[in-house]
Amino acid sequence: MSHDKTVRMANQIATFFKSQPETERLTGIADHINQFWEPRMRTELFAMLDAGDVARFDPLVIQAAETLIRRPATA
Repeated sequence: MSHDKTVRMANQIATFFKSQPETERLTGIADHINQFWEPRMRTELFAMLDAGDVARFDPLVIQAAETLIRRPATA
């Protein structure tokens, strides 16, 4: 998956959850990514965030990343 696609998908999820109550936004984003993104997708997201490539991400994605499950990518 390309970095652009990872950013776009993560930001789309954040945009959706902005319509939810503020207390549910971060949990909703994290739950969605944990449940529906395959490990390789999450690994790419973490690699980008760990490298400091945060400017393109919605701030909600960055905040929600703190509660995402880090799993090793499978081949």
